[in-house]
Amino acid sequence: MPVMMQIGKLTLDAPFFQAGLAGYSDAAMRLIARRHGAPYCVTEAMLDVFLLNGGKGLKAAELDDEDHPIAGQLMGSNPDEIAAGAKILVSLGYDVIDVNLACPVKKIRKKARGGHLMQEPADVVAILDAVRQAVPGDIPCSVKLRRGTDDTPEATQNFHHIFEAVIRLGYAAATVHGRTVEQKYLGPSRWEFLAGIVKQYGLDRPGAAGEARRFSLFGSGDIWCAADVFRMMKETGVHGVSVARGCIGNPWVFTQARAILAGDAEAATRPPTIAQQRAVLLEHFDLSMRLHGERAAGMMMRKFGIKFSRHHPEADRVAKAFIAVHSAQDWLRVLDDAYLGDGPGAATVTTPVADAPMNCEDDSCDAAATV
Repeated sequence: MPVMMQIGKLTLDAPFFQAGLAGYSDAAMRLIARRHGAPYCVTEAMLDVFLLNGGKGLKAAELDDEDHPIAGQLMGSNPDEIAAGAKILVSLGYDVIDVNLACPVKKIRKKARGGHLMQEPADVVAILDAVRQAVPGDIPCSVKLRRGTDDTPEATQNFHHIFEAVIRLGYAAATVHGRTVEQKYLGPSRWEFLAGIVKQYGLDRPGAAGEARRFSLFGSGDIWCAADVFRMMKETGVHGVSVARGCIGNPWVFTQARAILAGDAEAATRPPTIAQQRAVLLEHFDLSMRLHGERAAGMMMRKFGIKFSRHHPEADRVAKAFIAVHSAQDWLRVLDDAYLGDGPGAATVTTPVADAPMNCEDDSCDAAATV
């Protein structure tokens, strides 16, 4: 099994990464993921107009020195504007420029962005061409897309038209989500579609000895635990895996995935102890405060606390306590009540809570949908 992942000139030491997650994958979450073994992260999707208008949108795109390698994910509908946004991300030091063609949110559809753009393949190709021309040749470009807008033959044809353009225009990688735009996050991700792409485009054929892979295909959808990463690779032949909802409140999924690579079966299934959970909860809140300030962090971290609570033996009680958090003092009060000592811990969660409050799995639609 390969342990490297290639994105153009960028070589990563593990075949998985943290996806962009609407309302979640800010710098604080990304740094926690990196410190637990994620070799690469993708930002929430940034609207090109936010970057072009400056102000908070541009400020939010600034990077921490530790936050590399990283892809800046862009979303827009005008070739000139999204190309200008790509240039801004290059100037800010992003290692990869990623185009979002996957977001299924209705507000995005009204603006003909994200996954809904896949209904207009000619427009998509113009956008992809503009971005690739705007970005220096030594900086890789990638794209995130769904397997189609729906299950009609026309949607499938549009997907292949776009996918072929991605390769032709010199993009280094594509991440394909195995659900349609219409499907959003309901029903299973169709991994057999990913396997079909690998075969159809000859992506299972190795390159010449010592030659970097010219184009990489990554898979997305239904990755809930470390074992799923390698099951997807085995079943589909993709070159790497995007971990999305499965890593919210569970940075240990990356630690466990690295343990699988190392052949350490015990570590690959070892749940986080109460002490380990407390340490990460303290660290994540501190990073969030530095990024957003105490008030905003207090509001934002509640949803993370709910996700983290699934590891705790008293998950329901702890989740309710996190819901009431408004400040750093409230956060510490919950930790002192539920996370002192090193109790029995809880089994690592491998499936999501059924009613998890997520509007977007791995595309930052919600934050962008207000424009």
